[in-house]
Amino acid sequence: MNTIETQYDLIVLGGGASAFAAGIKANELGKKTLIVNGGLPTGGTCVNVGCVPSKILLHAAETLHHSKNHGIPGVELEVKHFDFKQVMEHEMGMVEMFRGEKYRKVLENLEHVTFVEGVAAFSGAHEIEVDGKKYTAEKFVIATGSTANVPPIEGLCEAGYLTHIEALQITEQPEDLLVIGAGPVGLELAQVYARFGTKVTILQHHERIFPQGEQDLIAQLHNVLEGEGIVIHTNAEAKMVRMEGGKKVVTFSVDGIEQEIIVDDILLAAGKTANTDTLNLDAVGVVTDERKAVVVDEHFATNVPHVFAVGDVTNLPMRLETTAGHEGTLVTENMFEGKQNKIVYNEVPFAIFTDPGYASVGLTEEAQMERDGVCACRTVPFTMLPKAGIIGRTEGMIKMGVDPKTQEVLGVHILSPNAADLIAEAMVLIKNKNTIDDILSSAPVFPTLSEAIKYAALAFRKDISQLSCCT
Repeated sequence: MNTIETQYDLIVLGGGASAFAAGIKANELGKKTLIVNGGLPTGGTCVNVGCVPSKILLHAAETLHHSKNHGIPGVELEVKHFDFKQVMEHEMGMVEMFRGEKYRKVLENLEHVTFVEGVAAFSGAHEIEVDGKKYTAEKFVIATGSTANVPPIEGLCEAGYLTHIEALQITEQPEDLLVIGAGPVGLELAQVYARFGTKVTILQHHERIFPQGEQDLIAQLHNVLEGEGIVIHTNAEAKMVRMEGGKKVVTFSVDGIEQEIIVDDILLAAGKTANTDTLNLDAVGVVTDERKAVVVDEHFATNVPHVFAVGDVTNLPMRLETTAGHEGTLVTENMFEGKQNKIVYNEVPFAIFTDPGYASVGLTEEAQMERDGVCACRTVPFTMLPKAGIIGRTEGMIKMGVDPKTQEVLGVHILSPNAADLIAEAMVLIKNKNTIDDILSSAPVFPTLSEAIKYAALAFRKDISQLSCCT
């Protein structure tokens, strides 16, 4: 890497996936680049307090759960020991390893990139200041990410709370945990802690968990989580928190009726706010919205010609790690090669890594009805799928929506073990504008859960209850 200078072709604010992707592409183009990381440790949210640690814990929780709930007659397993502290320390050790391999070592090979730690703020149109030192650049990328929302609940700050950051790092297991919010973060961590033995309650302001998901499948996920002992209150609102005897007493309402719950910890998982407060964007004139997110167009450009932004600091649809890195690469090509790259977010899948997981790409039935006023949809329960019966995982479902006239696949939604892996095929179908006939001409391996996509397509043409195993 270069020694620290003050004049650059590109300055990237942030140290996560999108920032690194922008820096890597700029390095390939021979552009002298400065990356300034002023938040989480190198690597940002994903490797430190997001995708990587949460999936390590989800795997541990799944192993623990299925050792006791495998459903195979004649097989009896015993969990001899579970040490919460040791599991968490293993997770944090894995995070350190990934941080070193995927970020620090990568930096060592970027000859045109300089990396500094510190909080950056704009001090002029082409200038930033970091710890008293000023740097200038031709162009800028803002990739500072976002932070968990802290709702205005009386007494919450005084009583204390966890965000996803602390929930992935504490070494003392709470006996009782209240999760506020039922998006991907809240649902994943709720299941992790519940499977580890914590009594978990979820408060969700909306009438259903993860409201932007396919309603039938999300309702089934709700049932599965409740079946594992997680208490879920929808149409719920936390009102007040007070301390009594070292515990947190939370007053909340459900459909307007007040209740109380006593817990050890409160996990906040009710959305995020963009990290723009410390950037002094007024100095450069960049516009933000009511969520403090940087307003960009489809090519990641702000209202200021030489300033761009990517990742969840922007007002673009959130797909987390799935698009953050890709946006960083594309924005650098746009800035220095004059390209007009953009992401069609409707073609990008997203997932909740619960067990079973939920994965989705394209339009839901509700979204298709809103857009077109008509929808052709089929839902296939996994009781119809041979592999699901073989492994005893028939709680899953798949739903497919198509254009009634052209038969083009418009949306695929899966509730299944490893749903995030299965959705990859559906992503290609949506991107390539494939039809039902394209799917029916395929021959997936039997028996696999991936056959679900063909079963969903077959359901538009046949009574699949009358089919033999190999379709």
